[in-house]
Amino acid sequence: MDDSSGLKHKELEFTLAAVSQLSSSSLSSSSSSSSSVIARFSADSGVAELRFHRDSEFIDDFNVDIGTSQLFKLGPVQSLCVSESSGASKEKSYSRAVTIQFRNEDESRDFHSAFEQWQKDVIQAGIHLPNGAIAASKSKFDYKIEPSSAKMYFHYYGQLLHQQNMLQDYVRTGTYYAAVIENRVDFTGRVVVDVGAGSGILSLFAAQAGAKHVYAVEASEMAEYARKLIAGNPALAQRITVIKGKVEEVELAEKADILISEPMGTLLVNERMLESYIIARDRFLVPNGKMFPSIGRIHMAPFSDEYLFVEIANKALFWQQQNYYGVDLTPLYGSAFQGYFSQPVVDAFDPRLLVSPPLCHVIDFNEIKEEDLFEIDIPLKFIASVGTRVHGLACWFDVLFNGSAVQRWLTTAPGAPTTHWYQIRCVLSQPIYVMAGQEITGRLHMIAHNAQSYTMYLSLSAKMWGPGAVQGGILQTSSGKLDLKEPYYRMSQPQAYTMAQDQQPQQLLQAQAIPIHTEDLDEAELLRQPLENTGPQLQ
Repeated sequence: MDDSSGLKHKELEFTLAAVSQLSSSSLSSSSSSSSSVIARFSADSGVAELRFHRDSEFIDDFNVDIGTSQLFKLGPVQSLCVSESSGASKEKSYSRAVTIQFRNEDESRDFHSAFEQWQKDVIQAGIHLPNGAIAASKSKFDYKIEPSSAKMYFHYYGQLLHQQNMLQDYVRTGTYYAAVIENRVDFTGRVVVDVGAGSGILSLFAAQAGAKHVYAVEASEMAEYARKLIAGNPALAQRITVIKGKVEEVELAEKADILISEPMGTLLVNERMLESYIIARDRFLVPNGKMFPSIGRIHMAPFSDEYLFVEIANKALFWQQQNYYGVDLTPLYGSAFQGYFSQPVVDAFDPRLLVSPPLCHVIDFNEIKEEDLFEIDIPLKFIASVGTRVHGLACWFDVLFNGSAVQRWLTTAPGAPTTHWYQIRCVLSQPIYVMAGQEITGRLHMIAHNAQSYTMYLSLSAKMWGPGAVQGGILQTSSGKLDLKEPYYRMSQPQAYTMAQDQQPQQLLQAQAIPIHTEDLDEAELLRQPLENTGPQLQ
């Protein structure tokens, strides 16, 4: 790559189907028009800009300063570019939005990749700061995340009661402690960076394991509590430095041999901290350095839970009242019904509710790029073990600590000891019917948004039985759109469910991994092992 600090890019062009200001369609161009619109990335004046041209002429008022803009995906071939501009008064700022229509999904993806790369180079240009210093300009985090979301996020994690909730998750904390202490050989005499250190507990574990020095990077007010906690352990404190700031912004005096972090959210990716973990890897980790954890897996399987489905559907019954203090509420019933089904359910469930063996999607933290987490597309294919109604997709995750001495998994699987992550279920508003041995296909498509979470698009399909199904032409399909940011925290302990009469007791469902690209995982042999501690087998 060219020297990014100088923004020495060649001009890059994309042909678009249409471009228009959000408030006006007068300048739009359709794909059928004889005059095409060209989007051109350039840095002629030393400022990275995106300019739009038609018939070789520059379109006035459409230039975009890449350094102060954000690009959002509205659909497969449509995006929105919001550009911030300053008025005469420093107290005010104004935004201008341009909608961009692409000719196909491949060009949309390439355009987004180019925009991200140019913006990355703008952010990195000319930044050289002393150890622990923070860049005054906007960081990558600031460009991606809505300020109000970031404020709430750091406020939440800046409170001791929430840190206590995580510390008292003994599965989580105990697994981290074991992974570090059992792999002293990886930590002794090494430099460690704790990404999103919180209370500083992982930094203290690393120091206990013999780390030469630990840099605990924490952006919230919890950094002050971490300093106090670490100072209260003087035997370890002399080898730990707490730095208040985001990993996207701070500078360190030396590179790290090991990164340690707890970046997992609900469904592994919620809160988008995995991206900060990857950025820390690129900024601070030495080549071939270790990451604790190093691999994450999202596990998925269709489930059947009539009780849960009825519970969610019944929530909307309030809106079926035709005389609520003289007001007919029924016009909002449909919207309310869909709204309740747009909430992923966070709780612990009985693994016997699973309709098929699970498959998994692997994320290798050593290899994945930050932009790969902006959009996650997972094809689904299952074979039903029982005949039943399928109400949606159940998901959980695990992560691997690939130490030199001991490899440890931290799992949130149903049937395993419950963690504060629980499991998550995406419930469809229209169940589908399956028979034992029937194939279930679908797709889970997740798109990151600037509220530090994901919009989830789920579809499940199964062939219907009968003469038409034999010919392959009849499908049952159910789909839904969910917001991972707004879950329904049910969080009940798993209950004993009676089996339907047409169901037979099944042996514990084993993991069924989908094919993994060779570049995604070096420790493939570790991933072939079955899930552990996923609950007692049924007799």
